Amino acid sequence: MSSQRRCPVIAFDHNSQTHADDTVGSYRRIRESTPVAWTEAHGGYWVLSDYASVFDAARDDETFSSRRLPHGGEGLSVVIPKTPMHRHIPIELDPPEFRPFRKIVNRITAPAAVKRMQGMIDHYTTWFIDQVIESGECDFVDVIGVPAIVTVDWLGLDTEDWRRYAHLHRTTLSGVPGTPAFQHAVEVEMPELSERMWQTIAARRREPADDVISYLVQQEIDGRPITDEEVFAITELLVAGGTGTTASLVGQTLVWLYRHQDVRRTLIEHPEKLERALEEFLRYFAPTQALARTVVKDVDFHGCPMRTGDRVLLAWASANRDESAFENADEIDIERWPNRHTSFGVGVHRCAGSHLGRAMSYALISQILERMPDYSVDLQALRRYPQQGTNVGFQSIPARFTPGPRRLPADA
Repeated sequence: MSSQRRCPVIAFDHNSQTHADDTVGSYRRIRESTPVAWTEAHGGYWVLSDYASVFDAARDDETFSSRRLPHGGEGLSVVIPKTPMHRHIPIELDPPEFRPFRKIVNRITAPAAVKRMQGMIDHYTTWFIDQVIESGECDFVDVIGVPAIVTVDWLGLDTEDWRRYAHLHRTTLSGVPGTPAFQHAVEVEMPELSERMWQTIAARRREPADDVISYLVQQEIDGRPITDEEVFAITELLVAGGTGTTASLVGQTLVWLYRHQDVRRTLIEHPEKLERALEEFLRYFAPTQALARTVVKDVDFHGCPMRTGDRVLLAWASANRDESAFENADEIDIERWPNRHTSFGVGVHRCAGSHLGRAMSYALISQILERMPDYSVDLQALRRYPQQGTNVGFQSIPARFTPGPRRLPADA
């Protein structure tokens, strides 16, 4: 085929164990040799691994579509292979249909809206740390449940279900299809939690409350009332984004800071440096490693002939390590600025929840450094997600620290 003559076919699968064992090295090898290349894995797809190709494709929605199309099978369009998941709006829409939905989401995720949520974020951060601070040991994965419970509470869903929502979305994106855990998530957890979401949407239609779902059901799209199906699809996206990516970033950062205690000491002594350091952690760890698009018209892209229906993987994590865009890209420099990383995406689909993600990450990291400054991590007991192709992170981060006092009343 022409793509084989013009663009080498590579042996690559971002969901393989080989890739999971060394995601950085795996992307480096293809980025430095064939930054735009074809792999036969999962029915075949293009891999974009350098900054220029990822940047260009992400900004070209007329060629690289995010819509649910038949190519690549059924399921969530922005991952390869597609995973069984309800439709997500607006990430699975293209302009112009995309714009009115994104405008609605922007109102509740803008900096001013996130600032109004700061009290909730700080409360849950303090509460989670309070649960372990007196014991002197914990699993950081439990502590960094903050983003999941903040998201669930903010939306207006039952906060008692936060662990289930987090587990469901982590499993469908980072679990291994066909395993008992994956099948349980898809066949049991997803239908049950979806039904609860439908019930909440119906309840807010009848009697609005002070939450995001109540806001959503009152909106209009191009002059017509928004449908329950559209509200559900937006809520699904916000749950998926809020329960996994921020926890992934914080977990990786905490492990790295344990390994690099000079930087940890700097951030403890100079907390004002954390805001800029957080951007560097985002670049370096890229919680969402890559997302997918579908080619909707034949195009010669960076010298490679792409055809309608081809699936394409935009590797944000690899673009963030491109030396042409970032000097000493494989090193963390907490003073790096400007820092135009791709971890929140590029173009119109850039993550709407970026400000909320930053706020929750900052609250968690800063309070852990303040209240557990001498924490140590049992590196031998770390357990990663089974797959690292879409979301990277840990299933378990056992830690010890000097015990400290609670800050909230016991019945908070």
